[in-house]
Amino acid sequence: MDMEMAQIMPIIIGVLIVIGIFLFLNMVPVMLWISAWASGAYIGLVKLVAMRLRRITPSRVVNPYIKARKAGLDVTIDQLETHLLAGGNVDRVVDALIAAERANINLEFVKAVAIDLAGRDVLEAVQMSVNPKVITTPIVSAVAKDGIEVKVVARVTVRANIDRLVGGAGEETILARVGEGIVTTNGGAESHKEILKHPDLISETVLRKGLDAGTAFEILSIDIAEIDIGKNIGAQLQTDQAEADKRIAQAKAEERRAMAVATEQENRARVEEMRANVVQAEAEVPLALADALRNGKLGYMDYLQMQNIEADTKMRKNISGSDSTENE
Repeated sequence: MDMEMAQIMPIIIGVLIVIGIFLFLNMVPVMLWISAWASGAYIGLVKLVAMRLRRITPSRVVNPYIKARKAGLDVTIDQLETHLLAGGNVDRVVDALIAAERANINLEFVKAVAIDLAGRDVLEAVQMSVNPKVITTPIVSAVAKDGIEVKVVARVTVRANIDRLVGGAGEETILARVGEGIVTTNGGAESHKEILKHPDLISETVLRKGLDAGTAFEILSIDIAEIDIGKNIGAQLQTDQAEADKRIAQAKAEERRAMAVATEQENRARVEEMRANVVQAEAEVPLALADALRNGKLGYMDYLQMQNIEADTKMRKNISGSDSTENE
């Protein structure tokens, strides 16, 4: 039994030693420490172990630190670690600082960290400060005073303004303000021919207004890439107005016609009413004659004479009617 334990103990000790070495290397990044020491950016082993305890991957801080020290930047490992704990991109910030230092741009570490934590790409901002960016506007349509539509596409050359990156407006604001300047210029022109002849009027108006104020960019130039003529909006509006006036006139005419028809119907009703009155009056004549005969106010001979007169009158009407028919 003792012989067996004596044979197993070295194996157990060896396994424990291997496990211990593995745990040591996992807690203490020796190779990373050697790399930092060889690069002239010495970091103590205790600090590397402390990073592990703070649940920080040491390579995410040490590698950017080595890069910064090799570039001659005055940053500390604590600053980089603090920025990483705040949720920032340490490698991106260091790259931006190196690019700004090479381009002779005054960018401090605190400002770079603030830009990165604000959600902007600090490296892209530095690159845009060195190499300006061209923004193409969508087609902006505006109408001159003569009613002709003018369509303009502009290219805006902008450079990032490092001092206004935090809190400054973005590209959408630049595009909106440039579009506003285009509409103002075209709308103020007496004729669309002025814009076609002098498209630089748009650039002068936009640049004179200082539309980049309060934005994260500085407008360097505005170039008109495309200009085209659209519809005759003035003529179209006049046509629409004429059509509307026509419909109004037709409605009023229809109203007058309806009133005339109604008046005609009323007059017809009045005529029929008057005819009814006449018929009613004629119906009362025999009654009046009978009453006159009954009361002795009219003699029998007078009545016969009146009948003869009516018959003679009726005959004359018939004769005159037949004569007019034969003549026709």
